[in-house]
Amino acid sequence: MLGVGVLFLIQAVMAQEDSTTESFWVFRLATNMMGYGSIIVPAIFLKRYLDSRNYKDGGSGFWYPYLVNFFYGKDLHDVEQGVKDTVSPASKPQMTTLQIAIKLCFCAGGLYSSYLTWGVLQERIITRKYGANENNEGGELFTDSQFLVFINRFSAFIIAGCYLQMKRQPKHACPFYKYSFCSLSNILSSWFQYEALKFVSFPTQVLAKACKVIPVMLMGKVVSGNKYPLFDWATAAQLGVGTSIFLLSSHNDSGDGSTTTFSGLLCLMGYMIFDSFTSNWQSEVFKYKMSSMEMMFGVNVFSCVFTSWSLISQGSFAESLGFMLRHPDFTFHAVVLSACSALGQLFIYYTISEFGAVVFTIIMTTRSALAIILSCIIYGHPVNGQGAFGLLVAFSSLGLRIWYKMQQKKKAQQQKEDKTPLLGENK
Repeated sequence: MLGVGVLFLIQAVMAQEDSTTESFWVFRLATNMMGYGSIIVPAIFLKRYLDSRNYKDGGSGFWYPYLVNFFYGKDLHDVEQGVKDTVSPASKPQMTTLQIAIKLCFCAGGLYSSYLTWGVLQERIITRKYGANENNEGGELFTDSQFLVFINRFSAFIIAGCYLQMKRQPKHACPFYKYSFCSLSNILSSWFQYEALKFVSFPTQVLAKACKVIPVMLMGKVVSGNKYPLFDWATAAQLGVGTSIFLLSSHNDSGDGSTTTFSGLLCLMGYMIFDSFTSNWQSEVFKYKMSSMEMMFGVNVFSCVFTSWSLISQGSFAESLGFMLRHPDFTFHAVVLSACSALGQLFIYYTISEFGAVVFTIIMTTRSALAIILSCIIYGHPVNGQGAFGLLVAFSSLGLRIWYKMQQKKKAQQQKEDKTPLLGENK
């Protein structure tokens, strides 16, 4: 059934588009990759040179501790000693039902306000002209998605850096360069996400992002050897079918000026592939026992370096700054966009630490539905009966996944309680 849906999806997106528009995003991607490669390739040769010289054991000099921490990480003995010296955090006080409800509302409100605002501004920046008159004549579009990725990562870097300066973090042995893998995939997934809006509608993008559970599962199986129950694969297939139905309705609805195109499909696929690698690689790096803020800081350090160097080498950094000077409203939108992106990450970490992944998933699933509704209201995207049915099928699959996780959690808790011996019981 999923295969049939995929075939119809591919057939639907094979729309005719201007050949220049079709190919230009590929050129931008290749240019960006050349900029990243100009940093990555010399680093690879430097790593091989240090390995050949056995630099970790026999090196010396001013740069020695920095190069060792970057390429090889700290010694496990020092990390274990540092963990012993770290004071264990105090247990959290028991909260009343009202306090839990207030904290949950705070987390949900923070996630909703951050990511709904971020979604509205994202669509505004990418799909609407700046400087146009009342009849939408004149003006110019902002086209450099990489600059938007840079300002988002720069704000996250500043916030994470300030947090690490204020609060002591546990020591870990992770070589710093390992953050670069998920940083690069995170940059590319964000870039594909922005580029996709040039070819597909925002509701289509949001629903496609919900489908990333499929490549995440596939990538988890490849990268980490994870195994998933049959129920997860069934709901993933249902999600794919619902998305296919929605995209077919968008293609058939001639009233919407933004049809799903082949370039849009490729950009969405690029987003899902790189985003699924990011989460799975971060899971591997988290085995070094660093905190979420250290992960956020390390990833965004490389993201700022990669994107800023690529922008400067292309000359597009100055062009983007010129666009900001010509259009102050774009500057305001870009600043708010980056602030929402950084604050959203903080709310993600806080919500998961306080309520767990299941509650967080529920909040973000409802947020996706609200984002589609809000985009349709503000930007006038039509959704016919077939599209509404596709949305219902897709989001019901997400609801089933949440219900299944809650049942599995209750089952595990019940098994734990059944195995716990009663007080005074003979063992």
